[in-house]
Amino acid sequence: MAAWVALLLLVVAGLVLVLRGDAGPIAGFDPSEFAILVAGVALLIFLGSAIAGSYRGRAGQAGRDLLAWVVVALALVAGYSFRDELLVLGHRVVGELLPAGSPLRVAQVEGKQSVTIRKRADGHFMVRTEANGVPLNMLVDTGASTVVLRPEDARRLKIDVDNLRYLVPVHTANGTTYAASVRLPSLSVGNINLKDVDALVAKQGTLRDNLLGMSFLNRLTSYEFSGEFLTLRKI
Repeated sequence: MAAWVALLLLVVAGLVLVLRGDAGPIAGFDPSEFAILVAGVALLIFLGSAIAGSYRGRAGQAGRDLLAWVVVALALVAGYSFRDELLVLGHRVVGELLPAGSPLRVAQVEGKQSVTIRKRADGHFMVRTEANGVPLNMLVDTGASTVVLRPEDARRLKIDVDNLRYLVPVHTANGTTYAASVRLPSLSVGNINLKDVDALVAKQGTLRDNLLGMSFLNRLTSYEFSGEFLTLRKI
């Protein structure tokens, strides 16, 4: 019976749309919206009757299943309402499980690459990079004019640190030291890759961490600090 009612609704709605043509709204609805509404009601009637028939004589089971679906629906609505907070929580959990500096989220939309990184417990942003294909951890430092490498990591990149000319003054917390200018053929963070990046190699014992400085950051489309997260973007 319910199937015939649903079919009748669809037929009546179709006749109304055909006979009215472009005569304007129907019951306050745009004709296309009216058609979608009627089709939805017909579908609900059809599915509702089928479900009710399958639960005939099992009212208790029907009530339990209905309650379960209501709980699921409420959970989905609540999850959508608090999606931003849940995303932050998810990033926090993932950030604790991944090695320090691992990108939490890597995305590419319409040619734009983006990488999101979570702050370390000490308040600094440590990033896992690849320099000339070699993995290196680098501390994000907007106060550093260039990328700066420790000599031991520069050796991993096949840089002959013993024959470099250390002529560039570098100001550190311990005073002024000197570094050697080099150029990295490739430097990547996640899916963001830059070619021919200017860098410095520090003298032995003057640098605790490699620094991801402005010679990399200034070549991005943007970089944004937001609470515990840093997002790098490049077109």
